[in-house]
Amino acid sequence: MSEVVYDQREVRRARYAVAAVFAVHGAVTGSFATRVPWIQDHASVGAGQLGFALAFTAFGASCSMPLAGRITHRFGSRTALRGLIALWTLALILPSLAPNLVTLCLAMFLYGATAGMADVAMNALGVEVENRLDKSIMSGLHGMWSAGALIGAAAGTLAAHLGADARLHHGLAAAVLTLLGVAACRWVLDLQPTEDEEPPPRFALPPRSALLIGAVGFCAVFAEGASLDWSAVYLRDRLDSSAAIAAACTTGFMLTMAVARLVGDTVVNRFGAVRTVRAGGVLAALGGLMIVLAEHPAVAMSGFALLGLGIAVVVPLCFAAAGRSGPNPSQAIAGVATITYTSGLIAPSLIGSVAQATNLMVSFVLVTVLAFGLTVLAGVLRAGDRVSPKVSPPSAAVPGPRS
Repeated sequence: MSEVVYDQREVRRARYAVAAVFAVHGAVTGSFATRVPWIQDHASVGAGQLGFALAFTAFGASCSMPLAGRITHRFGSRTALRGLIALWTLALILPSLAPNLVTLCLAMFLYGATAGMADVAMNALGVEVENRLDKSIMSGLHGMWSAGALIGAAAGTLAAHLGADARLHHGLAAAVLTLLGVAACRWVLDLQPTEDEEPPPRFALPPRSALLIGAVGFCAVFAEGASLDWSAVYLRDRLDSSAAIAAACTTGFMLTMAVARLVGDTVVNRFGAVRTVRAGGVLAALGGLMIVLAEHPAVAMSGFALLGLGIAVVVPLCFAAAGRSGPNPSQAIAGVATITYTSGLIAPSLIGSVAQATNLMVSFVLVTVLAFGLTVLAGVLRAGDRVSPKVSPPSAAVPGPRS
């Protein structure tokens, strides 16, 4: 197959395009999360039924993620990402249309399935751009996801405050985000398989390397999910904080994560993935100890901020390491994504179960232990390390196959 040359300017443009796709993906999540109460009322489901329906999001993602590599191989990276991001943005409309539990479960399954496939495709392209630039960019890409989620959540909060029907809100949001996502895909790298390249399996278990890398992501996402869902409750119930201060703690945690990811690439490029994650594990464990031992809301809020700072870049580095861990990057990334999605699903409910059996302080002891586990497991991310010197290519141009 004939080849086209990507010069460094085109690769840098592709980086910004993928970053825009990440922001669009995050904006869908933020837009949905703020209207869950409206969706619950519209579907006439209780808290337990809502939790059951929301679990179908992770189930759908886990089932669909292994298919992303096959789709990319069949259509090429640009066309595949364009189609998958459009399916994901349009899936935002489905939950608000569900009139009962059964249709809500189906809507959440499709919502999660499209989210998972788009997630794998955009992370695989992010890793490819990172390889061609020969420097860490994955943390910044995930920072753009966090920024998009905050923007989507802010717009959703405004819509909820105005009493807007979620069907109208999500319809408009889906239309705008679809246009933005499809437009951004115009400048991503268009990678095509070579003629002698074997297509990936339609469905395969993740390789062993992905399981080890996924264990690192599991620890980070568990701490993130526990903090997002339980930080406000912790301040309210254990430290008698006001509702405003409790909510500010959760917002502060999200902002810390977003800012740390946006600037994290500088740290990774300087110290490498392994040392960055080990140091992050120490910071996160210290933040967990502050939360557990806190007697004042300010101490606990500082602990949650430190916890967010410590775990912020871990998941991006897991995806980067997975993409370079074997001959099938999409399969490895899908495996890591499946593990992290599962962690995000079980963390809130497990924290609640432990708290019910003991108390919330014991629950965050568990979070602290898992956060410290990052320092032990960080070595498996060596595949994503960029500290060791490399030989520069003789030309600034980077070859890539023609579509």
